[in-house]
Parts: sequence; structure tokens; C-alpha cells
Amino acid sequence: MAINPPIDATQTPAWVALQKHYDELQAEGISLKKWFAEDSDRVKNLSFDAGDLHFDLSKNLIKPETLQLFVHLAREVKLDERIKAMYTGVHINNTEDRAVLHTALRRPVEDEGKYIVDGQDTVKDVREVLDKIYAFADEVRSGKWTGVTGRKIETVVNIGIGGSDLGPVMAYEALKPYADAGISARYISNIDPNDLAEKTKGLDPETTLFIIVSKTFTTLETLTNAREARTWLLEELAANGAIDSNDDAQKAEAIKKHFVAVSTNLEKVAEFGIDPNNAFGFWNWVGGRYSVDSAVGTSLAVVFGPARFEEFLHGFHEIDEYFANTPFEKNVVVLLGMLNVWYRNFFKAASHAVLPYDQYLHRFPAYLQQLTMESNGKSVRWDGTPVTTETGEIFWGEPGTNGQHAFYQLIHQGTQLIPADFIAFVNTPNPTKDGDQDVHELFLGNYFAQTKALAFGKTAEEVRAEGTPEEIVPARVFTGNRPTTSIFGVALTPFALGELIALYEHITFVEGTVWGLDSYDQWGVELGKQLAKQITPAISKDDEALAAQDASTQSLIKFYRENREF
Repeated sequence: MAINPPIDATQTPAWVALQKHYDELQAEGISLKKWFAEDSDRVKNLSFDAGDLHFDLSKNLIKPETLQLFVHLAREVKLDERIKAMYTGVHINNTEDRAVLHTALRRPVEDEGKYIVDGQDTVKDVREVLDKIYAFADEVRSGKWTGVTGRKIETVVNIGIGGSDLGPVMAYEALKPYADAGISARYISNIDPNDLAEKTKGLDPETTLFIIVSKTFTTLETLTNAREARTWLLEELAANGAIDSNDDAQKAEAIKKHFVAVSTNLEKVAEFGIDPNNAFGFWNWVGGRYSVDSAVGTSLAVVFGPARFEEFLHGFHEIDEYFANTPFEKNVVVLLGMLNVWYRNFFKAASHAVLPYDQYLHRFPAYLQQLTMESNGKSVRWDGTPVTTETGEIFWGEPGTNGQHAFYQLIHQGTQLIPADFIAFVNTPNPTKDGDQDVHELFLGNYFAQTKALAFGKTAEEVRAEGTPEEIVPARVFTGNRPTTSIFGVALTPFALGELIALYEHITFVEGTVWGLDSYDQWGVELGKQLAKQITPAISKDDEALAAQDASTQSLIKFYRENREF
């Protein structure tokens, strides 16, 4: 379906005004210390609330008038029209001719009949699949669903890759305190045999349930791992005496009791040995990296329960509604997206750090890497024309305080400008004290201190006043003016996690709109996969395939052949 070509943001009056504003700030000298001193309302004017998340943008390299220029640019690239198009099912995924409707995954049942897209009642269909997932989850959690020997399931193993892995494993780690049914989860994604070997180590096959997540049930890595998992299960059950390895009927029953699928290819599911009734589907308008709140999250519904999964969905929906209905001037989601454009295109910042001060969010930066870089790591616009400015950022990070003892040196005193998002929560599920010291408050002290240090730094005069020898004064100076955004939540609940994910989904969308990108395709991952299929036969036996490779690839394969020991 043809859609309107993107507006070239760099040719808009708002972009010209932003460039002039940037030049003026550079000429006068950017100084957060000065800006805070001169504007007693700075924090108030640059603080926002969305759902139960609080945002402080005051330590960014902006003035209140910068936000007005952001709003003008958002209007001139017609962000409002693009939001409406996405929410209503216009095929804004241009290269695949698809709607982009991850927001439909979390609409309440009351919205049934309101969002008919391509003849499909999207909300009704979503709720029907959710009901099926919830019924299944209740059976597993209650012990009604058992393994082939009648024992309750204790471990769920999710096999998927990309969006079929990164979202679920991140959410599982984030919400571990809410696991209340005696069921844990493991996640296998890498085709490297070490991944499956380690993730199945120590498991009892009689109490293990595998969830194979592949929409088409053809994903190379996922299906390879699925077949290996099936072999592992049958061999382990036979070794335990639970089944007879020569009895095909027993093996078939074992597969049906220990494997379910998240897929729409019921024929392939059945060929594998899974009962098609135990397959949970989703739709082509759900991109993999936007799918954790679909059937892809089945492992989460099992571990945490349907009620918690519904809370998770409500968190997404809270931000969806906020993003769609809040005026741009007050819309922190829009402003954060424009802020990233500001740093990427005007300050030429190449990377963006996400630093969660919550150990449960230790996989959140990895999740965002796919969400942001697969979405906006592109050099052509949605109409196939070249981009007109830099796009995308390298997203990375680790939890505080671990990162402080690793890479914060680069952020504080390096030569690169690295904007950073600091995320923390007021409450912890594991309060403790070290003597009289509340350990969570000690932890949050670092959260507050780091953004203060990055913003305001430390002058040579302040260093000298501490009695520092003159020869090492320069090494202990902090320039400050290193931008950060503070995101503060009440507690890391399923609701709050849904809010955080939706927040970054929509930030990514805002950036993509400014840059004119189709943020919902991912053709960049295809070429390497295609070449791998061509090269693999050359590795061990096919000399003709080897001869067809470039000199470097041939040399590497020959090294492999000469040194393989197994």
C-alpha cells in the first residue's frame, strides 16, 4: 500500500530554528550550573508525570524554550497524523504492507468492535487468544496440566530468538518477585549448542514444559533448538524409565504433554508433534520486538499468572493512551523522542546509555537494543529515498552500581557526549539494612549522586580546595554538562514494567517519524541469514560450496577444518 512520502525534517522551519537555537547555546556556553541558578522554576518546568512514572528532564542540555521548538518540529513532520495512522491500522509498515498494531494487544475488552482493521476485529481476536492463554496458564499453575508421568510442571523453557526471547526473558527477570506458583522459567535463544546444554542442565524432564515461539514455525535457530530439546526430553524420559524409547505412542504422548507452541502455522506445529489445540497465535501486524505482550509472553502468564499479566497489559495501555491524547507541549513521550533527535542530530551523539538502578532490570538495556536499533538502524526512508541526517543511536547499559565501576569513567570524563537515562524505583521488594543504614537508600544515593555529578561536575578550584596536588588537578576535574534524564517509579510492578516498555516503544516511533523511517521492518537482518545457509555446507564437506566463497571466508573455513577435534 502506498503511503505519503516522509517530510524531510531538515527542510522544515522548525529544524532551521533548532539549528539556530543550538548555535546560540554553543555561542553563549552551555552551563547547567548557570541555568539552574538563573531559573528557579527550571525543575518544575522540565518535570513531567505519565502514569505512575515521574520524569525529570532538567539535567538535559535544553532550556524550556527548546521544548517549544521540539513541539514545532513534531507538528511540522505531522507526528499527530502518524500516531493516528498507527493506532487505527493504516499500513505504515510500508515495505511489508502491514498495519502496526501492537497497541491493540493491550486494549481492554471494552474496545471490542471499535478497531476493525482489514476486516478483523483486532481487540476481539486479541482477547480470544488471551483467554486461551490464561486458561492454559491456570491449568499449568494449578497442576491440572501435568507432564507425561502425572507430575506438576516446575520449569517452563521458552525457545525463541530476537523478539521471541529478549522481551520474555527481560520481563521474567524484572518481575521475579511476583512468581507465586512454584514455577520458574529458562530461555533458550542462541543456536550455539552451549545455550541449550546449559539451560537444560539439572532439569527434571518429567516437570519441564517447553514453549516453542515462532510465528511461522520455520525460524532456523528456534526450530533447531526445538528439535534438540525434543531429543533431550525423550532421551531423558527414557533414561528415567518414564517412557519406553521403542514405543512411538509413548513418545508422541510425551511430546504433547511437554511441548506447546506460539505460532500460527498449525500444520508445522502438528508435524513437530505438538497438539495444534496447544498453539497460541498472533498476527502479522505484531512485530517481533513489539510482541512481549502478545502470545509471545505465554511463559510470563504461566509463571506470574493471568491477573499479573493483565496488570502488565494495563501498564502498556496507560502509556498508549497518554501518548495519543496528551498535547505535545506536555507529552513527555514525545519530548523524550525529540530530545534523542536533538542529541543525535545536533550534538552528534552516537550512543545512548540506559542505566537502571534496579537489578531486576538487568536485561532491560539488551531488550532496548533490539527495540531501538532494529527499528531505527536504517539509512533509507519509508519511501526508499536516502535519509537526510544521522539516524539511530547505539543503545547500551548495565544496572547501577555495577556500571559505575565499569564504564561511567567514559561518561563522566571521556571525549564523547553520551546522553543517559537513569531509571529507579522508590520501593524495593527486598528491603534490608546494614546496621542502621537502609541499603535501598544507600543504593538510591548513588542514583541521585550520579546525575548530579554528571550535570554539575567539579571545577579545578574545587579540586584544589581539597588539597589536591597541582599536578593531578586536571585529572580530577569534571566538566559537567553531561546530559541525563531521571525516570523514577513507585515500584517495579507488572504495571510499571508495561509502562516502561511502551514508553520506549513510542519514543522509538517519534524518532522514526522525524527521520522518515519505517521503524517496523528489519531487512537488515536478512542478508547474513541467507548467506549462512549458503556457507554452512562448505564448512565440513562441500568443496564446491567452499570454492564459491571469498578468499577470507575460505581461509577461515580451512582453519576450522584443520583444527576441529569432535
